Amino acid sequence: MTAASCNRKVLVVGVGNTLLKDDGIGVHVTESFRASLNAQLSQSTDTNYDIIDGGTIGLSLLPVIEDAAAVIVVDASEIGEQPGCMRIFHNQEIDRQLSGKKKTVHEVALADLFSAAAIRGRCPPARALIAIQPESTDWGLEPTPAVRATIPMACAAIEEISRSWRNEA
Repeated sequence: MTAASCNRKVLVVGVGNTLLKDDGIGVHVTESFRASLNAQLSQSTDTNYDIIDGGTIGLSLLPVIEDAAAVIVVDASEIGEQPGCMRIFHNQEIDRQLSGKKKTVHEVALADLFSAAAIRGRCPPARALIAIQPESTDWGLEPTPAVRATIPMACAAIEEISRSWRNEA
């Protein structure tokens, strides 16, 4: 992150379909993160974050992504680990993770979103993907216990990534 962008908010995007158990973990994480921020802030509405529900993501999010100085995406992703395992990818690591065979609709859309922003010369200079291994994407409104247990770790990761970007500026 550059010194000029350090003063701008970090965009946090939760991705997923909350009707499909673990597929909606990105949205569940961002809802939990927003709730913890609201509890910390109580009366103040000024935060260092713009938090959005990216749903099943689409190119309609392109202007939001392009306007961000930094973006953190949280999503269920097949990373070849045990359910609930979390991995963080940064910048070009995201591109490598999303290239090749796509395992979820979100990976296709996220790859397209970042590619479109890059083609237009407006890809955020600081990007992170918090990827959480799903257990089940069957119908259901709640994540499985193993994946739900990752929510606090993912929220802490959002704060740590943001803090490290601000310290680099």
